[in-house]
Amino acid sequence: PREVIDVKGVLVNGNGWANIATIDVVYDILHMMGRDDIPVGLGNTTALGNPTLGCNNAYAIPLGSGGFIDSDTLYGLARLLPISPRRYTPESSDDPEHRQPSAFEVWQCVRKQLDPGDKITLLTSGPLTNLANISLSDRDASSVIERVYVVGGLIRHEGHEKGNVFTVPTNRYAEFNMFLDPLAAKTVLESNLNITLIPLTAQRKVASFGSVLEALKQTQQTPESKFAQELFSLLKELQSREKLYHHVDIFLGEVLGAVYMVQGSDLKSTVMPKRISVVANTTRSADGQIVISNQSSNLVHALSDFDGDIYYNRLANSLANKKQSAIVANFEEQKAIWSRPPDNSEPKHTKFL
Repeated sequence: PREVIDVKGVLVNGNGWANIATIDVVYDILHMMGRDDIPVGLGNTTALGNPTLGCNNAYAIPLGSGGFIDSDTLYGLARLLPISPRRYTPESSDDPEHRQPSAFEVWQCVRKQLDPGDKITLLTSGPLTNLANISLSDRDASSVIERVYVVGGLIRHEGHEKGNVFTVPTNRYAEFNMFLDPLAAKTVLESNLNITLIPLTAQRKVASFGSVLEALKQTQQTPESKFAQELFSLLKELQSREKLYHHVDIFLGEVLGAVYMVQGSDLKSTVMPKRISVVANTTRSADGQIVISNQSSNLVHALSDFDGDIYYNRLANSLANKKQSAIVANFEEQKAIWSRPPDNSEPKHTKFL
């Protein structure tokens, strides 16, 4: 509900696992929840510092038959969602009035709407390109940012835990969100922003399809909990059946960022301050790695532990909360609404000329 978290905007990465068509899925989910008022901005399609048609680390994202394998279709479930009247419109369109705003334009719009003293909390779950560009283009951005929750990264220290960039086996200690734009990661994580890092070590603690599905089964159903259950069930099946989908449990960990941002104090969590440095623009076998650096002047707060059982219950209960449930449950309900005759119950008025 808005009294818990008031979403002001959504910024879509143009250079991560998603692609431009993902914007339509975001529009559909917002329409499902009755939030067509929330602006959606498109970020750059290349990593920070690269030209528009230049090379970047997106080559590491696995491909399917029609592009990125985990991209814009939600594995075929996207059309279960109600269709939003808003759609992606390219900048070159004949309808410039409705063209897709950029991520920075949405940032500027949200900032203008702030009252004096208001602050913004940001949650990132992809490459940090959008936030890095905002920081570089709006030098005063940090004055209105209260906290940033960054989902991603693996802090390399005395432990031996490996990263997850499985398509680049020579890079053993990077995490995908950092690897896809290491310079943006360095720009953000080594800045003076108040950052809480949700690293890969924490994400892996809740990367169990079985546990999240069991928690969802124990709650009452809402349209969004039903959709989440269908999505997670499909991913679990694909992972067990197809080699191409062996990696999909990494997306379960990304949900942790949203739950922790809203309900972190309830998860019996432990957060550790860390002085870190990000390896950027060196070699593909080192890019995106995060190392401890005692010379760094800035701290990040890294989530190191929490209660996984409480987390699964909080996630399931949030999706099952009927007070914040969907306005339009799914596409079938939307079609039924479209087919209803207009409401003629109100008294008619005769117009005299």
